[in-house]
Amino acid sequence: MAAAKGSRSGTIHQLNASNGGVPKRALDEARAFIGGLEGDAQADLKHHGGPERALCLFSLDQIEEMAAEGHPIAPGLAGENVTISGLDWSLVVPGSRLRLGDGVLVEITSYTAPCFKNAGWFVEGDFNRMNQKTHPGCSRVYARVLEEGLLRSGDAVDLLDESAATRVARQQPPTIRWRPPGQGG
Repeated sequence: MAAAKGSRSGTIHQLNASNGGVPKRALDEARAFIGGLEGDAQADLKHHGGPERALCLFSLDQIEEMAAEGHPIAPGLAGENVTISGLDWSLVVPGSRLRLGDGVLVEITSYTAPCFKNAGWFVEGDFNRMNQKTHPGCSRVYARVLEEGLLRSGDAVDLLDESAATRVARQQPPTIRWRPPGQGG
């Protein structure tokens, strides 16, 4: 069942981890920390992992839509750490914040570029089916962990309510104003 348009809440359908690469195996629970998800590793640290890409999140609703199109994709196969159901995925954009479970706070940092290693989950190997540029709203996303904690399948997920202006202001670096020489300081 697809998420209701505008739905700002959902649930953790599945947590996923691997020793590097895809697919990732399902976990009942895991701790999210600044470096990622407990028990998860990345084989390619140039393109994955690190504090700005600590977690990869994906929508169960998008996975089910792709599967209905004939793609042999399922939760965890595309390499996401957290598969979320019920949340309007079009609202999950860089800069937005999600509360996962009781204590984990994450901030979306970027859309995740599709990788050729996901070709097996798509008809004719078309892994660009989950590319934000060609299919807006169908991409996985990366997130930084702002507040650590334990996550469990079935935990609530809430998209925090804040204005776009607040989100943009938080993401902008401070502006340094230079005064011309001789005009005080």
